[in-house]
Amino acid sequence: MKRKLRMGMVGGGNDAFIGAVHRIAAFMDGKIELVCGAFSIDPQISKQSGEDLFVAPERVYLNYEEMIEKESLLPEGERMDFVTIVTPNFLHFAPAKLAMENGFDVVVEKPMTVSVEEAKELQETVQRTGRTLCLTHTYSGYPMVKQAKAMVKEGHFGKIRKIVVEYPQGWLSRLTEREGNAGAAWRADPKRSGKSLVMGDIGTHAAHLAEYVSGLRIEELCADLTTFVEGRLLDDDGSVLLRFENGAKGVLMASQISAGEENAVRIRIYGEKGGLEWANEDPNNLIIKMLDQPRQLYRTGNAYAAPYTLSTFASHNTRVPAGHPEGLLESFANIYRNFAATVTAKREGRTPTAEEQDFPSVYDGVRGMAFIDTVVKNNEGTEKWTKFVL
Repeated sequence: MKRKLRMGMVGGGNDAFIGAVHRIAAFMDGKIELVCGAFSIDPQISKQSGEDLFVAPERVYLNYEEMIEKESLLPEGERMDFVTIVTPNFLHFAPAKLAMENGFDVVVEKPMTVSVEEAKELQETVQRTGRTLCLTHTYSGYPMVKQAKAMVKEGHFGKIRKIVVEYPQGWLSRLTEREGNAGAAWRADPKRSGKSLVMGDIGTHAAHLAEYVSGLRIEELCADLTTFVEGRLLDDDGSVLLRFENGAKGVLMASQISAGEENAVRIRIYGEKGGLEWANEDPNNLIIKMLDQPRQLYRTGNAYAAPYTLSTFASHNTRVPAGHPEGLLESFANIYRNFAATVTAKREGRTPTAEEQDFPSVYDGVRGMAFIDTVVKNNEGTEKWTKFVL
């Protein structure tokens, strides 16, 4: 297919931070172009956003229904190929389902939906239509996260025993949703965000990271959710004990009232022979800690000799020479590039490589919603442990 993939966008107008992040990431490799959008529920914002992004006026739509309907009627050589959905959580399910049923692939912000039932329906839609759905769990796109995953899979640390993952933020330490912060306002609104603020917004990132790197699924959990800020309608802090399928135990902390913190995502995994540590705020470094060796530091972009050679998954997702920071935008772009390569391969009748298919899918979206649901159920119930059921 000798052309760029054509992207439509739902949400992400001039008044939205995350829309710009998605566009920068999507365009980074020159494989994708923006051709249409329903950028806001406010017609003026949507129109102005379209003008600023140089989208043809007739392809700036009032809502996602109009966009999907009219794009599906265009000739195959003109219509969009996929939809990126960057709206509040409650507006993920309907446009994603409608897009796939009309022949379009989907990229959607996490969490995928606001309920397990919706998530399972999207999974069924993917299976029925054969479309590709990508979920933007950004932290899985970093080269050193992929290196960590590869080393665990290769048995470098032996059987995994302990997983500690945390995501502290401080931006909701006050009642920010009442101070004119639109992003805080919808996240703290159960009608638009879902049944949990802290677990829906950032806890799902931590849970996905734990499962992605370890290759293990959470089977049971014990949760404690708290609303610290008076007047807030949803929880803003949570601690969760985890039990994994191989008998490993874990601890997950997600907090949006950790005053002074930014986006301090960190994961530590320990096996019989050693462990690893990776932190989002220092993403080029992967620290390896073995029982009988000095501490080792793996760095993005280095051509280490065997036995320290970086995995093909890490190399595939490395963009610049060693020593140059690779951060959030590059990680986002890795997810988009792999998604685009997979969609293109399918259109050409080829099988995508394992590296190209390495991005969060609808399966991860279902597990994310089941995680939120199980945490809330356990926190509200009387049982000590609640099984993680899909």
